[in-house]
Amino acid sequence: MVFVSIDTSVPYQRATPRTPAGRAPGKDQAPRRREELASFLRSRRERLDPEVMGLPTGTRRRTPGLRREEVAQLAGVGVTWYTWLEQGRQINASVQVLDAVARTLKLDQAETEHLYRLADVPAVPPVSACKRLEQEVQLILEGLRPLPAAVVNGRSDLLAWNRSYALLFPFMVNAPEDKRNTLWQTFTMSNCCHPFVNRGEDLRRMVANFRARYGRHVGEPAWDDFVKRLCAASPLFAELWAEHGVADGGVPVKIFRHPALGELNVVGTTLDIAATPGARMMVYTPNDDHTRERFEMLRRDSLPSGATFACGHSYELLSQADVLPPLDPRADRPLTS
Repeated sequence: MVFVSIDTSVPYQRATPRTPAGRAPGKDQAPRRREELASFLRSRRERLDPEVMGLPTGTRRRTPGLRREEVAQLAGVGVTWYTWLEQGRQINASVQVLDAVARTLKLDQAETEHLYRLADVPAVPPVSACKRLEQEVQLILEGLRPLPAAVVNGRSDLLAWNRSYALLFPFMVNAPEDKRNTLWQTFTMSNCCHPFVNRGEDLRRMVANFRARYGRHVGEPAWDDFVKRLCAASPLFAELWAEHGVADGGVPVKIFRHPALGELNVVGTTLDIAATPGARMMVYTPNDDHTRERFEMLRRDSLPSGATFACGHSYELLSQADVLPPLDPRADRPLTS
């Protein structure tokens, strides 16, 4: 079952410091986080079966699960260090050591990420098990037609879409997988073919929304590398990024320029997908009668052929086979994020 929730938020605004002088952000939360870490580690240790772990059961075990010294031995860390970690003391924990503890405690992906965040280590290591969207998501996307709709993750990587979205933004779905990202495409494409009519305002809002999400992933290599690469590829992104503007979603009205449909006045709505943390669905609804009529052309696949941009560049329509997203319920192909 897939749940979605509407993202209600505040409009764009420049970041303003709100932390009282002399007090570091998050300082008040640190003791509470360490307490939660201690409880979490203890609960994961107590659920393990010593016999399954290859340890002697004996008759003198007073508590369920493994002892602290057994976890330390299996993880290859010091007994004192692990004891202090489980007691919630203020100690430093490296990525490598936490990874060893996670393997010893048999933590799954969600539990491993939870461990790293409680330990205040931002660089959550990649895990082999890939998150995937539920196949019902694709059915929902197709059921929304003629409304263009797509699913992206927190970094704005394009994960899934319906045919209306592909017909509206073919450059997005046709991009190589490592560049199939809404931020990357909108900041690196030629001005003459850009779909945003109000480009300055829309791009500024996109960067501000992205920074709000980035704040939860500071220090993570994948996020930092993406920002570094996009700053190098787009001077405009680098300029907006340096402004430190922050926003949280919003329901913006956008005007798209399409070579076959003309100008489209839409309202963009974002829905969080609870089953896949970080993923959100973007849906564009018509904001006037002209756009509503043009969207019906998307439903009928009746876009005129031979359309060109004002600059003369051609607009290539895609066949049905060309716009199938990577997650197709008819093919049971997994989609990773």
